[in-house]
Amino acid sequence: MATGSLADRLGRLVPLREEERAALAALGARERSYRRGMTLQRAQEPVAEIYVLQRGMLMSYMLTGEGSRQILRFYFPGDLVGMANLAYGQAPETIAALTDASVAPVERAALGALIAAHPRLGALLLADAQMAQVALADRLASLGRHSAKARVAGVLVELRRRLGESGATNFTLGLTQEEIGDATGLTAVHVNRMLRLLAQEGLIERDGGRVRLIDPAGLERAGGQGARPAHDLDWLPPG
Repeated sequence: MATGSLADRLGRLVPLREEERAALAALGARERSYRRGMTLQRAQEPVAEIYVLQRGMLMSYMLTGEGSRQILRFYFPGDLVGMANLAYGQAPETIAALTDASVAPVERAALGALIAAHPRLGALLLADAQMAQVALADRLASLGRHSAKARVAGVLVELRRRLGESGATNFTLGLTQEEIGDATGLTAVHVNRMLRLLAQEGLIERDGGRVRLIDPAGLERAGGQGARPAHDLDWLPPG
């Protein structure tokens, strides 16, 4: 199962100083483990912490008035989870484990102290949150304007960007067709049909739970997404 640290992930954006890495590592001093399907927090319940995902995969979602689930975001090792809790005393979303996972709970005051002691890390976390916002905007645009095939292709592109940062095109999908459907507004049957179509068009290969992206650029076009420009963080204050 994939593992990772917040310091490693942010260090891929900009080089971190040793004291910055140590400060980030201190946020993960405690650990909680969750089995697949368990809930970390429920919408509308009181909250006073966020989480650093250390192992496994999580999702955040909301339930509609009709009881349907809309998945908002997928989380991977090294992610800060539940950042909206910094602005609200009650959880605005439900967070649950997609796989067996472990997280480090972080009190809001502890994150505030980190930012006060290391302003550059605070600015970097702000930039990182905006990158996540862009990914969410891509999904919103896809739900409103794209075909079923484009929506499914868009989720695969999103997973590839997060799981294939090293340039690999082979990865474990890690999602059921129902979960892809809840992220794209489609039924599991429709998702299966679109995955078969993408395979027939030579964009992907499927083998059980694994997906190989044969034509990543073609998949991005099928998803209606162009390649995002490289991040520009030259404005960050000195460490």
